[in-house]
Amino acid sequence: MSVFIIAEAGVNHNGSLGLTKKLVDVAVEAGADAVKFQTFKAENLVSKEAKKARYQIENTGNNESQYKMLKRLELGFDEFVELKKYCDEKGIMFLSTPFGFESIKFLDKLGLEIFKIPTGEITNYPYLREIAELKKRLILSTGIANLCEIEQAIDVIEKFGTKRDNITILHANTEYPTPMEDLNLKAMLTIKEAFKVDVAYFGN
Repeated sequence: MSVFIIAEAGVNHNGSLGLTKKLVDVAVEAGADAVKFQTFKAENLVSKEAKKARYQIENTGNNESQYKMLKRLELGFDEFVELKKYCDEKGIMFLSTPFGFESIKFLDKLGLEIFKIPTGEITNYPYLREIAELKKRLILSTGIANLCEIEQAIDVIEKFGTKRDNITILHANTEYPTPMEDLNLKAMLTIKEAFKVDVAYFGN
């Protein structure tokens, strides 16, 4: 049984292409198999008046809207093209979680091998359909989902073209960093037995 390690870079580049490359370098040095970012356009995610979530306020203050914060963390599609090329040169797989249909289409054209579905989209069936129709390997995050929601998501994904053996369920926790007592690693066994899929863990 092989182990595949993904270094989660997310938006920790603060909107800087130079910093993304440094994160790639660190992931390579650490021996990760892949490094994952997030691809989005802020205007497609939130209204310009949307307020920050409490954890966002705690980490970044309350002097800007959620839209302005996301815009500050956004990378352009052309920058992702350069970042993908840099990952290829460094010998590490480039991954990025798409937020929105436009990002899904862009990452598919960019040659993304694995699509990561974020926790918040597990009940977004049009989004799941769009990705499932690509027939790529999928990682489905379940941080805030119950077993019924996981089952329904898998049903949608299979219905629109992606086979179950191409789906990995990611057991995750939405509290970062996660206290040891809340890891609940046995949930991975429950998920594996219930859905007969590969299971992985996301930790911070």
